[in-house]
Amino acid sequence: MRRTLAIIALTGMVIAGCGGDDEAAPTTVETTTTTAPTTTTTESPDTAPASASVAVAESEVGTILVDGDGFALYLFVPDAQGDSTCYDQCEAAWPPLLGDVSSGDGVDDSLFGTTTRDDGSTQVTYNGWPLYYFANDAAAGDINGQGLNDVWYLLSPTGEGIGLETDVSASVTVAESEVGTILVDGDGFALYLFVPDAQGDSTCYDQCEAAWPPLLGDVSSGDGVDDSLFGTTTRDDGSTQVTYNGWPLYYFANDAAAGDINGQGLNDVWYLLSPTGEGIGLASG
Repeated sequence: MRRTLAIIALTGMVIAGCGGDDEAAPTTVETTTTTAPTTTTTESPDTAPASASVAVAESEVGTILVDGDGFALYLFVPDAQGDSTCYDQCEAAWPPLLGDVSSGDGVDDSLFGTTTRDDGSTQVTYNGWPLYYFANDAAAGDINGQGLNDVWYLLSPTGEGIGLETDVSASVTVAESEVGTILVDGDGFALYLFVPDAQGDSTCYDQCEAAWPPLLGDVSSGDGVDDSLFGTTTRDDGSTQVTYNGWPLYYFANDAAAGDINGQGLNDVWYLLSPTGEGIGLASG
């Protein structure tokens, strides 16, 4: 489960943020909508128009939803086809699509809806999913947010998340790091514990969850881990989070690549885990 760098500020005891930049060159797609763009721009959309146009475009991952200017639109998994949960730093990185909606060719008008945000503005939804831009999509056709942190996905014309897995399987193994042997996922991304969880249920939701995505699904283990220490906990949305030695496991959104351990010791509440399930650097007692 690949994680990419989030462009977010780390503030408060719980880091807030939702997205990132994988530092890859932008991928350009050819817009197939018949709705003519009202404005031509090479800057990422950081504000939404009073009237939103939604159409479709072809991309390397298939036909996707875009706005009238060809900018990609995304869903956020924690929204769970309900009200938006993306605010503050998350909203800065993932601006919502606001306003009344008009549709171009290839979209299903029956799937459009709206949800009211905390500030009273109206956000466009599709198949129940609130729609967002990604601030790091610099030009029409970019899809740099696709799959980020396994919570941001492009949408198909049927309103499904492209690449969003419904049956998730997690792999956990160990890797060497500058602080010792640590738990990682099958792709080598570091896993963390959150001290306030106290080896019980997760207490990391909303903006915390955006910055520290939980490790979800059934687990398979690699060499060096203790199978007897695996368990699960049920999150508020009903999803199953993997635990190790009682600790719910998380990624850090600012770990841009396998081997990064940028979350180690942050705010004295986030720690890597040893193969015995102890927090590395976490003082006991």
